[in-house]
Amino acid sequence: MAKLQGLPFTKMHGLGNDYLFIDARNLSFPDDLWKKYAVAMSDRHLGVGSDGIILIAESHQAPVAMRIFNPDGSESEMCGNGLRAMSKWLYDRRQFIPGQGIETGAGILYPEIVTTEGTRASVIRVNMGRPAFTRGEIGMIGHPGEQCIDEPFDLNGDRLYMTCVSMGNPHAVVFGPLWNHETMAQKGRQIELHPMFQNRTNVHSVEVLDRHHLRMRHWERGAGLTLACGTGVCAALVAAVETKRVEREVSVEVPGGMLTVAWDENSGNVFLTGTAQQVCEGTFELL
Repeated sequence: MAKLQGLPFTKMHGLGNDYLFIDARNLSFPDDLWKKYAVAMSDRHLGVGSDGIILIAESHQAPVAMRIFNPDGSESEMCGNGLRAMSKWLYDRRQFIPGQGIETGAGILYPEIVTTEGTRASVIRVNMGRPAFTRGEIGMIGHPGEQCIDEPFDLNGDRLYMTCVSMGNPHAVVFGPLWNHETMAQKGRQIELHPMFQNRTNVHSVEVLDRHHLRMRHWERGAGLTLACGTGVCAALVAAVETKRVEREVSVEVPGGMLTVAWDENSGNVFLTGTAQQVCEGTFELL
């Protein structure tokens, strides 16, 4: 610890969903300290600025593990954009092991490098696993075996219809005309913190353009408004298929760009495809 002059990081993003990646495999910081780093480093005025920090960590189940800390210091189970960016981080440094998987809070997930530019990965496809629908799996109050599919939900006198899905982390999906930025922020915060969700939830406004195209905005638990949410895109497709709005493979327009997502009927797994980019490298003052 005494030899560490600063905390090295790499800033990366998937469609504007940006994270600060830290190789923590030789660091023995307690979780409370990582939470402080997440708050300090993520600040867009007083820190580096990001939607959180992601630790490249040791794993006993896979070659490497991913841990995510949000800008408020809370820890998330999974992040699809973060997983693609981490796969690029590993590939670009010749540490990516095809077929071996990466341990996450949602289990071991398996990325695939689809397109490269020279020695660097550019497009990554991730097997995001199977969605879950029961209240117990999502972390909602009520009978643990029940589902929430197009269920009426009263929010301060406003009647919404909500479909809830877990992609290893909880998501509440509301279909209809796309909420503007201000409405997404207001309703997103209110739904995230609603007592119905025992561990809070991610919130998404989704507009169906046709059977093969969605458009959406995100409010991420612990982070607020973001330009993209990989697990949210997966949850939106699953919710749209379950409510018979779209086919099983769609293109999704998010504020940061386009993603492709498919829900395989045979395996039940969801596959997310999109780009990831490196922004810069640096060091952060030690706390």
